[in-house]
Amino acid sequence: MSDIAHTPRQVADAYVDDLIDLDPVTGTFLGVPEAHSKLPDLSPAGLDAVAALARRTLERLDAAEREPAADSDVERRCARLLRERLTAELAVHDADEHLRAVANLGSPVHHVREVFTITPAETDEDWAAIAARLRAVPAAFAGYRETLALGLERKLHGGPRPTETFIGQLAEWAGWFGEFTAAGPDALRDELTAAAAAADAATLELRDWMRDVYRPAVEGAPNVVGRERYARWSRYYNGTDLDLDEAYAYGWSEFHRLLAEMKQEAEKILPGAATPWVALAHLDEHGRHIEGVEEVRQWLQDLMDEAIETLDGTHFELAERVRKVESCIAPAGSAAAPYYTEPSVDFSRPGRTWLPTMGQTRFPVYDLVSTWYHEGVPGHHLQLAQWAHVAGDLSRYQATVGIVSANAEGWALYAERLMDELGHLTDAETRIGYLDAQMMRACRVIVDIGMHLELEIPADSPFHPGERWTPELAQEFFGAHSSRPADFVESELTRYLSIPGQAIGYKLGERAWLLGRANARAAHGDAFDAKAWHMAALSQGSLGLDDLVDELSKL
Repeated sequence: MSDIAHTPRQVADAYVDDLIDLDPVTGTFLGVPEAHSKLPDLSPAGLDAVAALARRTLERLDAAEREPAADSDVERRCARLLRERLTAELAVHDADEHLRAVANLGSPVHHVREVFTITPAETDEDWAAIAARLRAVPAAFAGYRETLALGLERKLHGGPRPTETFIGQLAEWAGWFGEFTAAGPDALRDELTAAAAAADAATLELRDWMRDVYRPAVEGAPNVVGRERYARWSRYYNGTDLDLDEAYAYGWSEFHRLLAEMKQEAEKILPGAATPWVALAHLDEHGRHIEGVEEVRQWLQDLMDEAIETLDGTHFELAERVRKVESCIAPAGSAAAPYYTEPSVDFSRPGRTWLPTMGQTRFPVYDLVSTWYHEGVPGHHLQLAQWAHVAGDLSRYQATVGIVSANAEGWALYAERLMDELGHLTDAETRIGYLDAQMMRACRVIVDIGMHLELEIPADSPFHPGERWTPELAQEFFGAHSSRPADFVESELTRYLSIPGQAIGYKLGERAWLLGRANARAAHGDAFDAKAWHMAALSQGSLGLDDLVDELSKL
C-alpha cells in the first residue's frame, strides 16, 4: 500500500492484506487460498516485521483521519478500533512478551497445528497445499525456538507450569501430522507421508528442546506476571485500561450473587445438599447424559439447529449463510475447554464448534446446554458469522483480525444469559449448569486478577479470608467452586497463568453488553426493539469494552 492518505477502512483492509503476507495462518482463517500452503516466520525477525507493519499502519491512519471521509460513523468506528488494537499489540510486542510465549493454548505453535484442522482438504490441489504447509512446519517451529532462546538470553522466562504442560502436549502430539494426512489422496501419498514425518519429527525436536534446555532454564521463575505486565495484557485482551481493583471486587460481588442462586437450584435437585457442587456431583452420576462421542457431536448439532429455528425471526434476523454451523470433536492434545472457529469471510468454510472429549465417552447434559449456547448459537457463531456477513459494509479488519477477546467472549456469556431470560433453561438441571458456568467466569475474574497481582482475599470470603492469592490457592478455590473435573481445573489454571488478562473478559465483557443494552433501553423506553438492537449490535464489528458500551448505548 502506498503512503498517500486513504479512508480508515481502506487503511485497515490494506493492513489485513499485508498481514496475511506475513501470517498465512490468518490468511487461512480468512479463507485466502494463496495462504493455505504457507506458515508464518515465528523467529524474532518475523515477529518484528509484524510489529513494523503495525507502526506503518498507524502512520497511515493518522493521515487518513485528517480526510473529510473519516467523519462518518462507519469510518470513525473502524479508525477507533484499528488505533486501539495496534497500539495494544505494539505495547505487548515492545515489552518483549513474544520472547516468552509459552502456553497450553493460543501460542504460535498451537496456531500452527490448529490451522491444519481448518485448511481446505477436499481436492488433490487442497492436499498439495497441505503437503507444502507440512514441509514448512520444521522452519516455523525452529523460528519459535529461536524466539524463546532469545528470551532466555535476555532472562525473559515463560512460566514453569505452562512450560511443563506444553512439553506434555508436544509429546501427545507425536504422530498427529501423520494421522492427519491419512485421509489424503493416494496420488499424493508419498509426498504427504514424507511431509508429515518431517512435521512430526520437528514436533518431537521442539519437545526435546523444551524439556532439556528450556525447562531447566526457567525452573524457579515466577508463574505470575505482576501488576505492570498484567495491566498490559489486560489492555490487549479487553481493549481498555481497566481498574483492576474494581474488577476484582466485581468478581466477588458476582460470586456471592451466583452462589445464592445456585443454592436455590441445588435444593430442587438434591434437597439438603451441603453445597451446589454436591448437587452437581449427583447429576454427574444420576443426571441426563449423552453416551458416545459421535452421539454427543450430533446432539450438540441438533441443539444449535434448534436454537437457530427458535431465535431466527423472533429475536434475530439471520442471513441464510449465517444459519449454518457445524459441531465437531476437537483433536487429541487440545486444552480442556470447548472452542469455536469462525467461518471464512466467503463462508466456504462454515463456523464450527469443537468439543474436547478428554478421553471420555459419557457427557452430562447439564454441562453442555449453556456451553453450546455460548460457543455456538446464539453465542460466538451468531456474532462472528454476522461480522463475516457484513464485512463488506464494515471492513475485513473489523470483522476478523481486529477482534477484541472481551467483546466476543462477553457477547457469548451475554448469549447464555439471554437464553435464560428467554426461558430456554426451564429445569433445575440445565439452569444449575448455566449458573455453574457463570460462576466459573466470576471465579476467573477473582483468581486471574488475584493471583497475578497477589491480592488479599476479602474478609467475607468463604475461602481463606485475609490470605494472599497464590496459584495453588487459586486452583483449590476454582476446584471447590466448579463442577469441572480435576484435569479441567488444572488445565484452566495453567491457561490463566499462560495468558493473563484474557479470562476476565468473559464476565467483564458480559457486563459491558448488559450496560449497553440497559442504556439503549432507557433511551428508547417502550419503543425499544430487542431484535433490532441485537442485529445492529452484531453488525458493528469489534470494539474494546469502553468503546463497546458507548456504541451499544447509541443504538
